[in-house]
Amino acid sequence: MIFTPIKSMKVYEQVIEQIENMIMDGTLKKGDKLPSERELVERLQVSRTSIREALRALQVMGLIESKQGEGNFIRLNFDESLFQPLSIMFMLQGGNPEEIMEVRKLIEVETASVAAVKINEEQLESLRKLSDAFKISEDENVNAKFDKQFHYEIAQAAGNFLIINILNAMSSLMDSFLKGARKKILVNHENLKALAEQHIRIYQALKSHDPEMASREMNRHLDFTNAYIKKNM
Repeated sequence: MIFTPIKSMKVYEQVIEQIENMIMDGTLKKGDKLPSERELVERLQVSRTSIREALRALQVMGLIESKQGEGNFIRLNFDESLFQPLSIMFMLQGGNPEEIMEVRKLIEVETASVAAVKINEEQLESLRKLSDAFKISEDENVNAKFDKQFHYEIAQAAGNFLIINILNAMSSLMDSFLKGARKKILVNHENLKALAEQHIRIYQALKSHDPEMASREMNRHLDFTNAYIKKNM
């Protein structure tokens, strides 16, 4: 006979579990407003302190957002929801910044392959414009934004919200733990020229709907940027 250990949960954790279950079974959907704190106290028969602890935890987890004067809502957009918990975990574990680059490369190479199959004409045109703008601009701050947007739009073209969330988190971790990495590599004119050419090759692979070429060009691009960042860490 197998027994399952009985867990002793704090009250606020039980509140979180109930809200999570309501999301899982479809009772609560994106954009839905949660009952007020007073209503939750009455419905769940717990203290206001426990409700507030649960709501704070759900905000940190990225499941809900608080709107001043309106209340608490299930988030509509989860693009940035992984960054805070991953960032805290990374700091507590004493992570090495190189690990961020490794994860980003593992995901982005395959993402380019998936995007090559799914990308549409409108998305291709947006990438073309970003590639052209990146090639012309000589402002590293502007180009850093173009570069970030280029990678983000490839993730969007892959059509998988989990990929978008994970890559957004990796990109934000890079910005936080590899201070100025994007800008440093763009200060050098030769680097800028090389990166512009790499972006164009990635774009052409996506336009050709060639998954192998797209992943290969993305791999080369990330090898180049990662090598430079490691050298200047």
